[in-house]
This record gives sequence, structure tokens and C-alpha cells, in this order.
Amino acid sequence: MSKSKMDRRRAVKNISAGIGAIGIGSIAMGQPGASLDIDDSNDAETVLKGNINHAVCRWCYKNIPLDKFVVKSKEIGIKAIDLLKPEEWEITKKAGLECSLATDSFASITDGFNTIANHKKLQEKYQKLISQASHAGIKQVIVFSGNRNGISDEIGLENCAVGLDPLVTFAEKNNVTLIMELLNSKVDHKDYQCDLTPWGVKLVDKIGSNNFKLLYDIYHMQIMEGDIIATINTYKDYIAHYHTGGVPGRNEINTTQELNYPAIMKAIVANGFTGYVAQEFIPTYDDKLEALEEGIKICDV
Repeated sequence: MSKSKMDRRRAVKNISAGIGAIGIGSIAMGQPGASLDIDDSNDAETVLKGNINHAVCRWCYKNIPLDKFVVKSKEIGIKAIDLLKPEEWEITKKAGLECSLATDSFASITDGFNTIANHKKLQEKYQKLISQASHAGIKQVIVFSGNRNGISDEIGLENCAVGLDPLVTFAEKNNVTLIMELLNSKVDHKDYQCDLTPWGVKLVDKIGSNNFKLLYDIYHMQIMEGDIIATINTYKDYIAHYHTGGVPGRNEINTTQELNYPAIMKAIVANGFTGYVAQEFIPTYDDKLEALEEGIKICDV
């Protein structure tokens, strides 16, 4: 075991001993030294509580070969991998995991459905991806609004609805849900249009199908809106998927950052959510899989 790993585990044990019976709901968000109720067992396969369907975004661990990554992910209680391309699906399936969110190299955050000129190309490519996902038993495909590039929110909303409507109809027939990701336009994705939950909600209402919903990225929406728990309580029926990340920095979701992830997860569970919560933080630990396991345990409420 590495020295850094021993030091972190020792710190977790000391914190737990010092705080004693203080409940996690009573701890201030982001307070240094707050107990996260992390199980420090060394079992070969982690046993979790089962209230959260845990997933992880592949791109955050792209330097680890996928065949090794899926095996380790399963050992720590992860059920699915996010943002996989078609050529990666079979490797994941053989490991006993699902692809929780499909994508492909053509999917662009900046060039999306808010621009009419993109519609024909995106519709052709997404129709193929939806068909591939359906045949592979994959239930969700990610889409993006695109950058504003001077397009007003009203026109962007209308353009997205026009471009997505035939694809949503096709997705309905193939038992696939298209989900649009909410991203911040302050730090990571300047000018991105779907950067506020109410805008995304209007788009869902405009399309009017159970096969089109939102990906609520907690990291991104903390930057844009804050008020995370109240927002997800209000719009729970519009959200099909969650992503995590520490604020600021998009790193580990422990007490080095400002969000109280156990409280957020409890709210998600209380809302009856049965989809996936995918870890999407960029690990800073020398052992990146140790960071991932920590994140899973923090969210396992």
C-alpha cells in the first residue's frame, strides 16, 4: 500500500473517531474534517447499500486500459460506464457492466442542435447511433445544445426542438432516451446554450416526450445556479441522469470542496430516482482508482 493511501485512510479513521456520533446531515457543506461515513473495508469486491446506481465516466480514466478499468470498476460496486463509443460497448458488457450513456466521436458540445445548419448531419449520425444503442440494449444517448454563437435563448430553444423532434420519435420506437446535458458556460464551456436548468426544462416540455430528458451535472450547475437540492427536488421528473464533480476544480468530491455530496445523494434517493449517478471528477490522487472508490463510497447513502 502506498504511503499516500495509508495517510488518507488514517485521516479518515481519525476524523470518524473525533466526530463520533455526529450525523452526516448535520455537517456543514465542505467543512474540513467532516465525516463522510466511508467504509474502509478491504474486501475484494465492495458491498454497497444499493440505493444509488453507481456509474463512472470513462474519459476521466482514459489512461487506464478499458479492459482493466471495467474489472476494477465492478469490484468497487460500479454498475455501468458512461460516455462509451460503440467500439467500447462489448468490452464493458463482457465485464458484466452496462453502458449507461452512449456517445460517438461526432457528438459535439459546441456544434449542436441549436443551429439549423447542423440538423441534417446530426440527425443522420444520431439515428445510426440510436439504432446501434437499441440493438446493444443501451437505454440512453447523450445530445448537446451547442454554443450560442449569437443565437438567442428563445431561438436556440426552438431550433433544438425542431432538430431533435424526429430523433426523439425514432428513439421512442427503439426504446432509447435522448438526454441533453446541462453544462456551465462560465468556466469549462464558454457560450454553451443549455447552461441553466429552467432552459433545459422548457426544452423538455416543448418536445413533450418521456424519451427526452436532462442530464443534471451537479458540478456544472453548482457553478451556474447553486441551490442544488432545491433544484433537483423541483425538477426531478425532468432528470434522467446525474454527473458528479468537486467545486471548484472538478476534482475529488470529498471535503476538499464545497458540495455536500452525501446530502445531495440522499435527496436524489428520496425523490425515487432509479437511474444512474456517474462520477465525472478528474482525480488528482496518484492512485486514480483509489480516488474513484472514495467517490463511490461518499455517494453510497
